[in-house]
Amino acid sequence: MTVFQGHEQVVFCADEASGLRAIIAIHSTALGPALGGTRFFPYASEDAALADVLDLSRGMTYKNAMAGLDHGGGKAVIIGDPRMDKSEALLRAYGRFVQSLNGRYVTACDVGTYSEDMDHVARESSFVTGRTTSHGGAGDSSILTALGVFQGMRAAAERVWGAPTLAGRTVGIEGVGKVGHRLAELLTADGAALVICDIDPEAAARVAERHLGTVVVPDTAALIASGIDVYAPCALGHALTDEVVEVLRAAIVCGGANNQLAHPGIEKALAARDILYAPDYVVNAGGVIQVADEVHGFSMERARARAEQIFETTRRIFALADGEGIPPAVAADRLAERRMSEVGRLKGIWLN
Repeated sequence: MTVFQGHEQVVFCADEASGLRAIIAIHSTALGPALGGTRFFPYASEDAALADVLDLSRGMTYKNAMAGLDHGGGKAVIIGDPRMDKSEALLRAYGRFVQSLNGRYVTACDVGTYSEDMDHVARESSFVTGRTTSHGGAGDSSILTALGVFQGMRAAAERVWGAPTLAGRTVGIEGVGKVGHRLAELLTADGAALVICDIDPEAAARVAERHLGTVVVPDTAALIASGIDVYAPCALGHALTDEVVEVLRAAIVCGGANNQLAHPGIEKALAARDILYAPDYVVNAGGVIQVADEVHGFSMERARARAEQIFETTRRIFALADGEGIPPAVAADRLAERRMSEVGRLKGIWLN
C-alpha cells in the first residue's frame, strides 16, 4: 500500500505522443523550493513508481536540510527504460510539466538521467539544474556525490578505528555506476582494497581493469560474505534488509544509494549488531550540494568545499548518537527536523 508522508503535492504527468509517463512529488517547501533529481527507470507498475517517488522526495527533504541548503525536498520519476524510451521530445515534454509548477520544484539528474538530458529539459523549463558545463551548468553531480560519501566514510572510520582513513581496509561497493566508480577511485587513492559487484558485468570489469587487485564478485550476497570491513551500497535503495543485516559482518555501512534502510527499525538492528551506519542522505548529499550551487551561479571550488564539510557533519551526528544513546539515523533525523522547524518558521514573518 502506498503511504503518503506529509507530501504537499504530487503531480502525474502524461504526454501520449512522446510516451512520457512521469510523477513529480513535492514533499516539503519549508526551507525553500523543492530540489531533487529525475529518475528514469522501468518500474513494474505505476504503483511501484509512486511508492518510490514518495520515498525519494521525503529523503530529499532531510538531505537538503542536513546539507544546509535553502531547499525543500522533491523528486520525479519517469516510467520507462531510458535505453529505449528516452527521446528529446519526451524530455522536453517533461520539462513543460516542471515549468508548470512555477518554481515549486527544481529538477536535476538521477538514476537513468544525465546532464545532457537536463539540457533538453531546460529548453522548456527555467527550473533545471545539473546541466552540462557547455550550457552553463555544473555538469556531472556524481563527482561531489562520491566525494561526500568518501568524507562520510572517513568520519565513520575515525569513529570505529580511530583514524579518518580507509588505508588497509577492504571496502565492498555494490554498484559501480555513476557514483560507485568515482568512489572506487577515491578509496584506492586512500589505500583501501576493493570488492565490487554490479548488475552490469562490463561496468565491474572496467573498474577492476582500472584498479588492479580489485575483486569482482557476482552479486550482493557474495559481496557481503566476502569479509569486507565497509559495505558501500551505491545502487538502488532498500539495500539493508533484515536478511542482509543478519549476515553482514562489516563494521561500517556507508554508501551513495538513497533510502538504504528497507523499513523503520533496521537502524536499530544495525546498532544491535554494533555496525556503524552513516545515514545515507547525509553522506550522499554532495551531488545536491553541487546542483544547488548552480541555481545561483556555479563555482566548483565553493561546492567542493561545502561537500567536504560532510566529514564534520557526519562526525557531529555520531557524537549526538553517542551522547543520547540513539542510532545515527535517528540522530540525523532529529538534526534535520530541528533545522526545518527553526528556519522554516521564518516564512511566517511577512515580507511585502
